[in-house]
Amino acid sequence: MTTVSRPVRKSLPLTARDLRNLETMRRSAAHREALTELSREDLDESSSEAAVIHAVWEAGMKAVAEEVEEAGYSQIAAEMDVAARKKIARRRAPSWADDE
Repeated sequence: MTTVSRPVRKSLPLTARDLRNLETMRRSAAHREALTELSREDLDESSSEAAVIHAVWEAGMKAVAEEVEEAGYSQIAAEMDVAARKKIARRRAPSWADDE
């Protein structure tokens, strides 16, 4: 049996500044375009406040995931010892190898 999960509504306290920023996101074409790009959510001038909040959430989650990934790669690089990095570098073709 497949269980279908339904969206859960949570309370989100917003300050006056948050509300102004949210209104800017809803009304400004440039802000909507940027938020659409970051969140991969389709937004237009008629998008609801809830849709914009969800897009902000998605953009934030994406940013956090990218930061975690970057930190993970940095940690891996830091943990590689010098000998291993030199070994990998020796296997790479030199930058001038494709020159004719």
